Amino acid sequence: MMKGIVLAGGTGSRLYPLTKITNKHLLPIHDKPMIYYPIQTLVDAGITDLMVVTGGRNSGDFLRLLANGKEFGLKHINYTYQEGEGGIADALALAEHFAEGSRICVILGDNIIEGSIAQAVRDFQQQERGAKILLKEVPDAERFGVAEIDGDRIRGIEEKPVNPKSKYAVTGIYMYDETVFDKTRTLTPSARGELEITDVNNAYIREGTMTFNYLEGWWTDAGTFDSLLRAANLVYETSQRRPIESAVAAEAKDGGVKERGVKRA
Repeated sequence: MMKGIVLAGGTGSRLYPLTKITNKHLLPIHDKPMIYYPIQTLVDAGITDLMVVTGGRNSGDFLRLLANGKEFGLKHINYTYQEGEGGIADALALAEHFAEGSRICVILGDNIIEGSIAQAVRDFQQQERGAKILLKEVPDAERFGVAEIDGDRIRGIEEKPVNPKSKYAVTGIYMYDETVFDKTRTLTPSARGELEITDVNNAYIREGTMTFNYLEGWWTDAGTFDSLLRAANLVYETSQRRPIESAVAAEAKDGGVKERGVKRA
């Protein structure tokens, strides 16, 4: 069974002073705390054994907010603490004892999506070994890790390239087999002093075991003032649209039943 890891450490310096008294991942996105969205993404994909990696001075607030995960239909949530700003790969390494040799789905705590990752999770469970990432076409690929795609495989990933080799950004959702922790131990810090998740992904690419799916619907992070506002607007707009779509679908279904009834008569 796959386990889920939500990475919610860091200092959130780009959102200062909002983050002066709280963790970035506890800030509101429309009507819910940011951390609710990645947790719900995992739960909706059938992943219910979860760990939250926290950090900073306000990490205890996660326990106060989430408790044992009852709001998500969970019986238990695991927690661990990341000291300082070691990077995504460093935060991931803290979850090795939790993974216990299982495959894992990792999601960044500020990544919010419209759709579902359930099919990607099922695909990865059928994969013999390796890793899977989710890609999304974006207009500003230079802000992200960018995948160079060759047919049905990825040739490599560049982090924030000046001249991107594609328009496909690597979203903050990653699926790994049990060898991921061996790979994190081989990393050296980047120029910004962090262990980079792109280096982990490129290690899988070099061994030929990286696959990918395209993410459906919108996707955004929420780590800057602009993206925080964009995330809230997207969630709000989607919440307003879905009741209308559900009503239209229900009306169409009822109409179809009545029409078949007329024909049978």
